[in-house]
Amino acid sequence: MFKFIVKLHPEIVIKSKSVRKRFTMVLERNIKLVLSRFDEKVTVKNNWDNITVVTQSEDPKIRNAFISGLGRIPGIVQFLEVQETTFETLDDIYQKALPLVGPQIENKTFCVRVKRQGDHDFTSSDVERYVGGGLNQNVPGARVQLRKPDVTVKIEVKGDRAYIVTTKHLGMGGFPLPTQEDVLSLMSGGFDSGVASYQMIRKGARTHFLFFNLGGAAHEIGVKQVSHYLWKQYSSTHKVRFITVDFEPVVAEILENIESSQMGVVLKRMMMRAGSAVAERFGIQALVTGECIGQVSSQTLANLNVIDRVTETLILRPLIQYDKEEIIRIARQIGTCEMAESMPEYCGVISKKPTVKAKLEKIEAEESKFDFDVLNTVVENAVVKDIREIEAEAKEEVKEAENVSDLPAGAVVVDIRSPEEEDAEPLELDGIEVIHLPFFRLATKFGDLPQDKDYYLYCNKGVMSQLQALILHENGFANVRVYRP
Repeated sequence: MFKFIVKLHPEIVIKSKSVRKRFTMVLERNIKLVLSRFDEKVTVKNNWDNITVVTQSEDPKIRNAFISGLGRIPGIVQFLEVQETTFETLDDIYQKALPLVGPQIENKTFCVRVKRQGDHDFTSSDVERYVGGGLNQNVPGARVQLRKPDVTVKIEVKGDRAYIVTTKHLGMGGFPLPTQEDVLSLMSGGFDSGVASYQMIRKGARTHFLFFNLGGAAHEIGVKQVSHYLWKQYSSTHKVRFITVDFEPVVAEILENIESSQMGVVLKRMMMRAGSAVAERFGIQALVTGECIGQVSSQTLANLNVIDRVTETLILRPLIQYDKEEIIRIARQIGTCEMAESMPEYCGVISKKPTVKAKLEKIEAEESKFDFDVLNTVVENAVVKDIREIEAEAKEEVKEAENVSDLPAGAVVVDIRSPEEEDAEPLELDGIEVIHLPFFRLATKFGDLPQDKDYYLYCNKGVMSQLQALILHENGFANVRVYRP
């Protein structure tokens, strides 16, 4: 049996009684929904100040799945893994605690903290002294220290049962889904839009995805993968939409009619117009972008001011003051970094001297040359999918790129990891040729390889290799699969 005590995010705890009740009920439902995928008989109980999760399974795989699942549910600040035991004497509690916490406190300072509920002939301090004294005497190098110890051993006593905390796991924090209104995130597949979407999911907003396609099928495949990954990892308790708008006709109209220095701001305003129309269609009140101050020319305060004036729809920018390094760090933490790194750059318009201080009058004068029927048409023709369809769709798209664990004779493995990763952990396979071609050179260099061979792309997690295989397929290379040992 495995048991977890889920702690609520502090911002939930300080809500009014009615709001807190609603939030905890939503969180309880989400936990049940996620964990029942691993154990249909999981017990989830709302205790007002925490939520307990119990599985009768003793399978370590179930334990790991629960830890992973709880760590990806918005609204959980931390969760404690506990071992439950019945007892008759204080020594029973100590004997249970010794093998569980002993390895954690070897050669460290520690203290024991006990919370007690019920009728007992001992106090919480009695338990702390007895268990602490026993651990101090019998664990090599362990030493009691009440102020700022290396390890705090936590025990809860309720009636005739003791709960010994063995591990503390960190959660996402934030609010449960969907305790906030829906939002529509403008996805490019890069670092910024993925992290911005994650931040809104974390805040309890059901986040739908809107993609303006500037780069054809390969671009769409990549953005679909990032969007589906974010949904499946962090918000799969609720279905959302993935919406594609073919923006190439809009870009063509801008390139033909708009003065070069103004094109970047005009393109962003067209995206906001289209995004607002899509949001209104589905009753969504806010757009989300990954923009941050000064990162590119269109993201100066002056330009953002002009861009925002094109719509009355609320535009949220959760990364507005982040540094790029911070954004990449979060992307690595949430698992989108590899996909963002391998995403080709698709610039809608490139100006030689883009304006950094756009004037509304000048922009509106340029937009008067634009044929808005083009914009209206691409919005009307937007393709709307249930995000759950993408997984089945992706499987259909990658028939030629199925994962392979056993390599056939004559296969060539292409290690697409970065040079640093390859140097740290070289890939060597008996009897199989391995070549190293980093993902950022694959698009330009793969065509130079002999095309009479079958190639198997390799990376640590298989995410980047899968995406690169899809892109190569779209470019006509059918001799590519993915190697997953």
